[in-house]
Amino acid sequence: MAYVVGVAGGTGSGKTTVAETIVASLAPENVAIIQHDHYYRDRPDLTYEQRCELNFDHPESLETDLLVSHLEKLKKGEAVDTPVYDFKTHRRAEETRRIEPREVIVVEGILVFVERRLRQQLDLKLFVDTPSDIRVFRRIRRDIEKRGRTFESVREQYYATVRPMHLQFVEPSKSYADLIIPEGGRNKVALDLILAKLQAITAA
Repeated sequence: MAYVVGVAGGTGSGKTTVAETIVASLAPENVAIIQHDHYYRDRPDLTYEQRCELNFDHPESLETDLLVSHLEKLKKGEAVDTPVYDFKTHRRAEETRRIEPREVIVVEGILVFVERRLRQQLDLKLFVDTPSDIRVFRRIRRDIEKRGRTFESVREQYYATVRPMHLQFVEPSKSYADLIIPEGGRNKVALDLILAKLQAITAA
């Protein structure tokens, strides 16, 4: 049965770096990664402008039930086809991503610990804790450089939904973590401990 690692934290906290470091440290045949934000609900009924106004930081924006069902199948040794989300158009792509069963499955996203039914699928819960000023600058850079956003749209979204949803959902979910990692991928001591545990699991 797969050992599922959840990696949560605020936007720009460095959780993706932590998740990718875990994946890179294990043999490819032993690990797979799933991003929770690729499970955003598809809204073809809305115009692009309307989709831009959606609250992407609320738990209801994600099809978490589908992710839970995928994890259940992976634990049973079944492959799954996960959605692929286009962050520039705010739509799911037509293609999907095939995930084969692996000894270690990493699930990464800001809201991974919020809903109980998803938490129950996680064997190890890691929360990446990074100061808000660092996180917001990282988000601005990512959204402008990788997602084709303007500074004005990033700023408006941050004040309208990102910050309030972080305070309402993400920050409180830290209490469910098994391990809190300050400064994310730069915390070599914490990463070494985590990697030693996972490498022992895959070597067993």
